Parts: sequence; C-alpha cells; structure tokens
Amino acid sequence: MTDTPAATPGGASFEELDALSTEELRERAFALAREHRDVGFYWSVLRHLPNADEATVLDGAPNSIGPTIDEANALWRELTGHGYEESAPLLRAAFIDYLMKH
Repeated sequence: MTDTPAATPGGASFEELDALSTEELRERAFALAREHRDVGFYWSVLRHLPNADEATVLDGAPNSIGPTIDEANALWRELTGHGYEESAPLLRAAFIDYLMKH
C-alpha cells in the first residue's frame, strides 16, 4: 500500500490545487459550479466579500438559475475588481474545498 495524496473527483490533489493561483482556482470552481448549476456555492463565496450586501439585489429564484449564475459572475467581477486582498486566504480555501468535493 502506498501513500498517495488524496485526489479530487476531477483528479487533482490538494497539493496541485494549492499550487494554482487564486484566479485559476476561482475560474475552475466557478466553471464547476456553473456546470452543476450550484447557485449556493456562488452565494457562499459572495457572502465573504466586503461588499456582500450588494448581492441581495439578485433574487435567486429557482426558475432563473441560468441568469442568476451569470448575474453572480458579473457581481463577483464588480465587487472584487479581480483583486482578492484580505479575502484571498478564505476564498482560496473555499475554492479548493469546492473543487475537492465535486
């Protein structure tokens, strides 16, 4: 029996994911969440941003999941300005956790 690092369902180990930039992790996690239509993941990430109260303008109605995910992506870009600042460690952990579980 050999000790191999635990891999994600997609095949990447924690070490491989941790070596990626925060932006690459975000792109992978958001793409996966979009594929799974996992609006809850977007909201969990948005809640950790400094201007999270602006996310309440999106209704998140179940019959509008596609547009809501697109709106969440747009809101993410607007709120973060593509920078992560003090939220980086928490966001990296959320992205890696999501990728490891899905």
